[in-house]
Amino acid sequence: VLQSSKVLAKKELSYMPIIGWMWYFLEIVFCKRKWEEDRKTVVQKLLNLRDYPENFWFLIHCEGTRFTEQKHQISMQVAEAKGLPKLKYHLLPRTKGFAVTVQCLRNVVSAVYDSTLNFRNNENPTLLGVLNGKKYHADLYVRRIPLEDVPEDEQECSTWLHKLYQEKDAFQEEYYRTGTYPAVPTIPPRRPWTLLNWLFWALLLLYPLFKLLINMINSGSSLTLASFAFVIIIASVGVRWMIGVTEINKGSTYGNNDNKQKQK
Repeated sequence: VLQSSKVLAKKELSYMPIIGWMWYFLEIVFCKRKWEEDRKTVVQKLLNLRDYPENFWFLIHCEGTRFTEQKHQISMQVAEAKGLPKLKYHLLPRTKGFAVTVQCLRNVVSAVYDSTLNFRNNENPTLLGVLNGKKYHADLYVRRIPLEDVPEDEQECSTWLHKLYQEKDAFQEEYYRTGTYPAVPTIPPRRPWTLLNWLFWALLLLYPLFKLLINMINSGSSLTLASFAFVIIIASVGVRWMIGVTEINKGSTYGNNDNKQKQK
C-alpha cells in the first residue's frame, strides 16, 4: 500500500543522496517547519496532488518531530500555557498542517487512518538493526475515520485533532498496562509473494555484481582489487552515515524551543 505514498516531510530530507532526490521527483511535500513560510508552498503542492493520476496515501506525523523527554516536557509547558489537556505519551499535535491538508485534499481522499505503533518487550528498533536481520515484534492499531467526520473549519479541526490525540494517549496507556490495544486483534496471514518478489530482484541484481567481482579477482590486478575495495568501503561508510541520521539522538532540535518561542 506504500507504493503511491506521499508525505509531509522536512526540507532537509530532500538533500539526502538518492533517497531525498527520489522523493523530490515523486512530488513529496517538503516544508521548513516555519508555518509563515510554509503555508503557501504546502497548499500549492497539496492542490497539485488533487490531479494525481493514481490512488495515493498522504502520510503526516502531526507531532512534527520524534518524541524525546525534553521535547515532551516543553510541549506540555505549551499545553499548560494554552489551557490544553496534557498528554502522557505524545507531543502536542501541530494542527495547522493537518487542517490545511484536510482542506486541500477533501473530496479526493476518502478517510483518515489513525495509526499507533508499538513494539513488544520494550524493543527499540533501529534501521541498522533491520538491515542486520534483527527481528522485531510490532503491534499496529489502525482506525478508519471518514473524512466527513473531520470538521472543515480550521479551529474546529484543531479541536478535533487534540481530542484524537487524547484518545491515542488512552490507547497507549492501555497498551502499556495490558500489552494489547482495546480491540479484537487481527493477525494477517503470511503471503509468499513478498519473499518471491525479494528473491527475484535479489537474483536479478546480485548476479551481475558477483560476475563482476569474479572477473576482477581473475584479472589479478592489484590496482583493480584495491579500487573495488575502496568503493565498497566508501559505500558502507555512506550507508552507515545515512542510517545515523535516522537515529533519535541525532535528530533535529525542532520542538526543543517551542516554549521560548511562544513566550516571545
